[in-house]
Amino acid sequence: MADVVTEGAAGRGAGPVRAALALKTITADPAGPDRVRRLLEQALVFTGASLAALYTPGEDTAALVLAESAGVPGALYGLRESYPADGRSPVAEAHRTGRPVWLGPEHLAEGTPDVRLAALPVPGAGGRLLLAVSERPAGFDGDDRACLALVAEALAAPAPVAPGTEDEPGAGSFGLAMDTGRVEVGAVLLDLFGMDREDFDGRVETLLARTVPEDLPSLMSVVEADHMSIGERELEFRVLQPDGPPRWLRLRGRLLPGGEDRPPRLVGTVTDASSLRAEVTDVARVQRLAAALATAGTVRDVSQAVVTALREPLRADRIALAELENDRLVVIVLDPADPEAWPELWRSEWRGEWPDAPVSAMPTLAAALREGRARIWPAGSDVLEPALAEVGPGGLAVLPLPAAGRMAGACLIGWDTPHDFGPDERALLTASAGLAGQALLRAHAFDAEHELVGMLQRQLLPRRLPALPGGVAVARYLPATAGLEVGGDWYDVIPLPDHHVALVIGDVQGHSAAAATLMGQMRTALRAYATEGHPPDVVVAHANRLLTELETDLFATCAYVDVDMEAGTGWCVRAGHPPPVLRHPDGATERVEGEGGPPLGVLDRTEFPMTPLRLLPGTVIALTTDGLVESAQLDIDTGLDRLARGLAGSDPADLGLVADALLAGAHRADDVALLLMRYDGMAVKPLRDGWTVWRLPEAARQARRFSRRTLRSWDVSGDAVDTALLVVSELVTNALVHTDGRVRLDLTLVGNRLRVAITDASPRTPVQPNVGWEATGGRGILLVEAVSEAWGTLPVSGGKQVWAEVTVGG
Repeated sequence: MADVVTEGAAGRGAGPVRAALALKTITADPAGPDRVRRLLEQALVFTGASLAALYTPGEDTAALVLAESAGVPGALYGLRESYPADGRSPVAEAHRTGRPVWLGPEHLAEGTPDVRLAALPVPGAGGRLLLAVSERPAGFDGDDRACLALVAEALAAPAPVAPGTEDEPGAGSFGLAMDTGRVEVGAVLLDLFGMDREDFDGRVETLLARTVPEDLPSLMSVVEADHMSIGERELEFRVLQPDGPPRWLRLRGRLLPGGEDRPPRLVGTVTDASSLRAEVTDVARVQRLAAALATAGTVRDVSQAVVTALREPLRADRIALAELENDRLVVIVLDPADPEAWPELWRSEWRGEWPDAPVSAMPTLAAALREGRARIWPAGSDVLEPALAEVGPGGLAVLPLPAAGRMAGACLIGWDTPHDFGPDERALLTASAGLAGQALLRAHAFDAEHELVGMLQRQLLPRRLPALPGGVAVARYLPATAGLEVGGDWYDVIPLPDHHVALVIGDVQGHSAAAATLMGQMRTALRAYATEGHPPDVVVAHANRLLTELETDLFATCAYVDVDMEAGTGWCVRAGHPPPVLRHPDGATERVEGEGGPPLGVLDRTEFPMTPLRLLPGTVIALTTDGLVESAQLDIDTGLDRLARGLAGSDPADLGLVADALLAGAHRADDVALLLMRYDGMAVKPLRDGWTVWRLPEAARQARRFSRRTLRSWDVSGDAVDTALLVVSELVTNALVHTDGRVRLDLTLVGNRLRVAITDASPRTPVQPNVGWEATGGRGILLVEAVSEAWGTLPVSGGKQVWAEVTVGG
C-alpha cells in the first residue's frame, strides 16, 4: 500500500493552503471579466459545495440581489434572486450583523432540501455577501470554513461591471430586454454573427434567424424569460456562415430581475467556442459538470454527463459508473461499451446491457467504499486485484459517490499508459465525485417515481384492445419526458351491438393526480353511456353534463367516432379536440373537419354536432391528442399536415408499424395518445329482420310465425328452427308478462349463428328463478339457457335488450 495516493483527510488539511494559492492566481488579474465567477468556482472545488453565489445591495439598497453564481441552479434549493435587506433570510442576517451565518437542515424552513448553508459578509464597505450551499451530511468543517473566508476576502476587490449593463455593451456582450425583445450588442458579437451594424435592426429575432435550425430550440430556452432561473446559463450553438461550415459560438448569460421602472434583462456574452476550448480549466470542468448534472433527470443522463465531463479531459482510456446495491456494483455506464475493453471478471458478469460486478471479488474497492474517500493508484501498483488492475494498468482512480449519508456508488477511471496525477487533478476528481453522488441519488429517485407514474397511467388505460369484426385497431401512449405528474390523455375502443364500434380519444387539462382521476372518470362515463345505446352526440352530451356537475376546475377534450362495421359508415363528434385524419385506400388523406362542440365541462348546456363518415375497405382512421400535433414550436395545422403525410406514406398492412413510425421523433413535452383503426369490411354481412310485437293475446304466436317465415327465407331448416322458435316464444312471453310498453323482436344471422334479441322498456334484468318441481311457471329463462349457446342482457335507452344465440346448420 506504500504506492497508494489517497485523497482524504490528510489531503484536506492542506485545503486552505491550496485554496489561497489558487485564489491568489485569480486575483492577480482584477480586471478579468470572469474573475468573480472563477472565485466562486474555487469555493465549489475546495469545500465540496454544490452552489456558491454572490449577493450585492440593489440600486435602492433595500434588497440584496443575486449578482453571480456557480454550481447547480439555486432554484433547486428554493433560493431567490433577491432578498429584503431587513428580512429574516440568512443573507440578510449576515448583511446586518457583519458575521458569518452557518445553518444546518434543522435551522431551515420545513420543505427545504436537506442541505447546509453558509452566508459570509465580503470584507469592505460594499455590503456584498457570499452564499454557499452543501449537500454533504458533514456540512462545512473547519477547513471548509477557512476556504470560504478566503474566497470572501478575494471577492472584496471591486467586481467588473456586468456585461450588458452599460449604455453601450462591450465587445461580444449583449443586453436583452425581456419585455420587448430589443437587444443591445457590441461590434464583436455582430461580427460573430456575420452582420454589419447598419444591417442590424436591434431585434433578437434577427440574430436568431442566423442560427442553425436544429440549435434554435435550445437557444430559445435561454432567451425566453420563463425558462431562466437563478444562476448563469451557458450553451453552445451554431450560426450559418455565407460560405463554409457553421460557426460554433458559446453563450453565457443570466437574468437580471426587473424593478418598478425597468423590465427584467438577460445579459451576457457570446464568444467563439473554438477559441475557448483550449483554455478550459479543471475548475471550469467542475462547473460544467455541476450544470450538466443539475439538468440530468435520469440515471442514464447522470452517467453520460459524468463520462463527458471526465474521460476526454483526463485522457482516460476507460471509465465506469456503477450504483451500489447490497454487495454488488450494478454498472449503469461503461465507456468504451465494448466488453473486450474490460477485465475478464467483468465480462463473465455481463448478463444484460451492462455487467454486475461483485464487490466481494474486489476487496480493495470494498475498502475504498467503506472509507468513502477518492483513492488513486499510479502505474505499477502491485496491491490491486486483477479485476481492478486491468481497468487501469497505467493508473487507476476510484471515486466513491457519497449521497445523503450513504454510498450511492462508485466511479472507476483507468489509463493504459502511465498517468501522472497532479494535485489539481485530484481536486477535480474529489469535487466531481461529490456532485455525481448527489445527482445519482436524485436521478435514481426520479427514475423510480417516473416508473411509478407510468405504471399508474398504464392502469388507467385499456390493457388490450378488443378484436373487431371487419377491422383492426392499435393504440400507443407516450408519457411526457418532462416532469413526474400523471397526464390526462386516454383512448378507448368500445364494441357495441349490431357490429358497431366506438373509437374514443381524449385529453384532460393539466398533468396531475386530479387530471388522471378525471381521465378515469371520463373514460368510464363515455363507455357506460355508449353501451346504453345512445347515439354519439347524446353520449358526448351526457359526459359533458357529468363533468360540469363534478365541481372541478378542469376541462377535457374528446373525439368520439361510432363506426358501423357492416355498412362502412360512421358518425364523428368532437368536443374541442383535434379532428380525426382519414387515410383512404388509394393513399389520399383528409381531415374530418366537421363542426365540433366546446371542450367538456365548459358549458352545461350545449350541442355536439355529428359529422357523417363514409369508409371504404382499407380506410385507416387516426385519432390523436394534441401532444403529437401541437407544441410551442409547432402549430396544430402544421402538425396535422405532418400526421397526414405520415399516414399517406405508410403501409396500413401493419398498423403497429404505422403507429410507431408516426410517433418517431414526437415532441415529448406533453403526453401523446394515438389510436388507429383500419376498416376492412365484414367478409360475411349479417342478415337482419325485425318485428314490433303488439300486446295481443296471440302475440307470441305471431312472433313465432314471423320468425319461421324469416328463417325459411334465410334457408334455415331442421331442428334449429324449432330451437329458435322456442327461444323466441319464451323471451317474447317474458317481455309481455313482466314489462309494460313497446316490445320489439330482432333476428340476426351471421354465418351459422342466429341471435334472437327482445327489447323492452323495463330496465330490470331477468333473473333465473328457483322453482320447485311442482311449479307450473317460471322456467322460461331456464329453457333459454338450456338450448342457447349464450344469453345475456344489455341496457338500451331506459330499457334493456335480452338476447340469446343459437347455432343453426353446420
